[in-house]
Amino acid sequence: MRLSTPRIPTLEEPDWDDEIRGRLDPHGNPDGVLNVMKTMAQYKKLFTRWQVFANHVLFKSSLPMREKEILILRIGWLCQSEYEWGQHTLIGKDAGLTNAEIERITQGPHAPGWSEVDKLLLLATDELHADAFITDMTWNALSKHFNQEQLMDIVFAVGQYNLVSMALNTFGVQLDEGVGGFPA
Repeated sequence: MRLSTPRIPTLEEPDWDDEIRGRLDPHGNPDGVLNVMKTMAQYKKLFTRWQVFANHVLFKSSLPMREKEILILRIGWLCQSEYEWGQHTLIGKDAGLTNAEIERITQGPHAPGWSEVDKLLLLATDELHADAFITDMTWNALSKHFNQEQLMDIVFAVGQYNLVSMALNTFGVQLDEGVGGFPA
């Protein structure tokens, strides 16, 4: 973790108003609310608006979960966001990524063993991170595997998690209990 203590503390359950409670704890389990959400809840207007977009990218995107998690893990790694990496390692495994694939994401698109599609997703993420642009060569290759909506969701997934990584790193959001960080 870049910061050992948060710059912005989490908003804890006794301080939740009804609106925040409905957003953070719709299922009646305040102990299961992630630190990222409790941190964002400190700024209710921003949290409310950001949550709509974040929910699209994570849950309603046109991309298959496994492919989306490759993008998210790679941008989290490139941004050195340990919180993001830890959370999405768990989600990535649920989406079908193996431990070896998750480890290989740290090595990037040119590591041996990637399928053509996985390599292209990693390459697109690297290009967006480095230059805020996917090159024609990568775009055209991706276009053979993904439709227009999916191509748009690739850009927005990387952009969303680049932004989230910046926030997590800068705000000092700490790892949730039981969630690991970067590989040793």
